[in-house]
Amino acid sequence: MEKIFSRREALATLGLGLTFSSFIQQSKKQGFQIGACDWSIYKMDSPDAADVATQIGIDGVQVNLGSLSNNMHLRDPKIQQQYLQNFKKNKIQFSGLAIGELNTIPYKSDDRTDQWVSDSIDVAKILGVKVILLAFFANNDLKNDEAGTRTVIEKLKKVMPKAEQNGITLGIESWLNARELQYILNEVKSPNLKAYYDVANTNHMGYDIYSEIRELGKQNLICEFHAKENDFLLGSGRVDFQEVRKCMDEINYKGWIQIEGAVPIGKPMVESYIENRKFLKSVFV
Repeated sequence: MEKIFSRREALATLGLGLTFSSFIQQSKKQGFQIGACDWSIYKMDSPDAADVATQIGIDGVQVNLGSLSNNMHLRDPKIQQQYLQNFKKNKIQFSGLAIGELNTIPYKSDDRTDQWVSDSIDVAKILGVKVILLAFFANNDLKNDEAGTRTVIEKLKKVMPKAEQNGITLGIESWLNARELQYILNEVKSPNLKAYYDVANTNHMGYDIYSEIRELGKQNLICEFHAKENDFLLGSGRVDFQEVRKCMDEINYKGWIQIEGAVPIGKPMVESYIENRKFLKSVFV
C-alpha cells in the first residue's frame, strides 16, 4: 500500500501551502452550499469535475475515492495534486468524499475495504473535506441482513477513533429507515458516525421523508443531504423541497446539499443541473 501523506506533507509537496488553505477558507459561505456528485455530472474519478462544476455554477463537488480498477486512486499523492490544482484553478470546493465502490466490493464482507475506509480519512484531511459517504447499496445492502449489520458495526467501532481524532464524519447512505439507522449509530457510539440522508432513496422506500429528517436531525444524527430525484428536475418530482427546507430549519441544519441524479430522460445534464442549481438556490437561501 502506498504511503498516505499527511495534509501538511501533501500541500507542501504540491507547492500550494497556505495559499490553497486560505482560498478554501475565504470561499466558504454562511448557510447552505450547493454541490454535486462527480458521478452525476459525468466526471466520476476525474479532476475535470471542477470544470463542469464551473459551467453549472455550483459551489463544490463531492468526489469519489476511486475504483478497484484504479486502486482507489485518490490515495495517490500525484492524483491528489491533479485534483487540488484543478479545483483551485476553478475556485471550486471539495464538497465531500464518497466511497461508491463499496456497493460492488462490500464493506460488510470484504476486508479489503477496511483499508479503503481508513485511508479515506487521510484523503479527506488532505482535500479539506469533513464528511465521507459510505455507500450501502447493491452488494453492500444492509436491509434485512443482521449478520452483515453486525459485521459493519464491529468494523466501524475500529475505525471511528481515527475519524474522531481527525475531525472527520462518516455518513451511512443506505436503504435503511430511521429506526434501523439509529440502531447502528447507537451500537457504534461515535459522535462522528451519522446518517447521510438521500431524500429520493427514502421516498423510493416509502418512508416518511419529513418525519425521518426531524427524528434523526433532532438527535444530530444527519451529517449531510443528497438533493435527488430520479428522472425529474428538482422541484418537479416526488419530493417537496420546501418541506425539506422547513425540516432542515427545525433541526438547525446548515451545510452542503449535494445534487444527485435529477436529469430527465433526453435532457442534457449541464442544462438540467443549471436548472437544479437555480431551484435549490431559490429554496435554500
